[in-house]
Amino acid sequence: MLDLDGIRRDTRGVTTVNHLNNAGASLMPAPVADAVVGYLRQEESYGGYETARARRDDLEDVYDALAALISADPSELAITDNATRAWDMAFYGLRFDPGDRILTTTTEYAANYIAYLQVSRRTGAIVDVVPDTATGEIDVDALDAMIDDRVKVVSMNHMPTNSGLLNPAAEVGAVTRRHGVPFLLDACQTVGQVPIDVDAIGCDILTATSRKFLRGPRGVGFLYVGRSMLARLEPPMLDLHGATWVANDRYEVRSDARRFELWERNFAGQVGLAVAVRYALEVGVEVIWDRVRHLAERLRSALAEIPGVTVTDIGAERGAIVTFTVDGMAPAAIRDALAAEGINVSVSSRAAARLDMERRHLDAVVRASPHYFNTEAEIDALVLAVDRLAGGAVYG
Repeated sequence: MLDLDGIRRDTRGVTTVNHLNNAGASLMPAPVADAVVGYLRQEESYGGYETARARRDDLEDVYDALAALISADPSELAITDNATRAWDMAFYGLRFDPGDRILTTTTEYAANYIAYLQVSRRTGAIVDVVPDTATGEIDVDALDAMIDDRVKVVSMNHMPTNSGLLNPAAEVGAVTRRHGVPFLLDACQTVGQVPIDVDAIGCDILTATSRKFLRGPRGVGFLYVGRSMLARLEPPMLDLHGATWVANDRYEVRSDARRFELWERNFAGQVGLAVAVRYALEVGVEVIWDRVRHLAERLRSALAEIPGVTVTDIGAERGAIVTFTVDGMAPAAIRDALAAEGINVSVSSRAAARLDMERRHLDAVVRASPHYFNTEAEIDALVLAVDRLAGGAVYG
């Protein structure tokens, strides 16, 4: 059962703002923020190297915590400075030749799709987009039919940046396992709100961030690489942490996923991420998933009642990202007007998800993303504010 009062006491930011931008960066719980600040204070007093040695157990705990969160082995996890770096370290470690194929979705993030295009330009690989179902998810049957011996990776998001749809990752994983094709899953919008089991999903690689639904600090992300995939994936860059210089003309790469790490990184953030993961595990990810879906559906339903407001979400199963437009108002103007009332939301632009936004004739949408610490009253406050912006026909 969710202890909402206790969680809100732990979330100091709820006294200053109605924060509905958790798909951007969530409010850290007090134990997380205190852990980060405490680590920095220790560095301030004793030195960075010395603090790292003294806090080794706290730094190591992140691997065990993440392993528990996504049902992995600690040796399959690497800490990076953000989710994009985690994703890049994996994707750019794959080898492509002319004519090789990259399969992805219509809802892919800009950062990932730009990487596909760059690799295509460099190597002659081909980017192929798998069709959607009628409700917007990747069509698993179409994916199955598209795989041949030229497909080198199936790479997709678990949940896109511009709508709440949940892609059927486990069904995709069943297809890629049957064909023996690597499966790279970008889970930056699902880890922390959706229960994740990498074995059940069948992904070979998974990437995620700290700052979103995990409620951790910015400047930290993580990479999962399954043990069977490690031998097939060489990091695109190495340093003295990912490899050891064993002779004048030879180095040896680490055997675990930490080969994808760099020696210098955000140590205070790493401690904060460990505390954030432990916090989510204590609350219970299944409990979180139930709560955020309840809040998101409450918001979608209420917004849909307002004349001039269009809810733009797609997907048969949806999570805690709710997108909408208001007739006659630019999404950025809506965001700013809501901010003036102490309500945080964000904007997703066409440049962030071009294929999906273009086919749906959307230039930009307002993105509201509740989390389990939000209350029904905060959801209703957003609805009332949007109704006023739209003319106050329903709730005004």
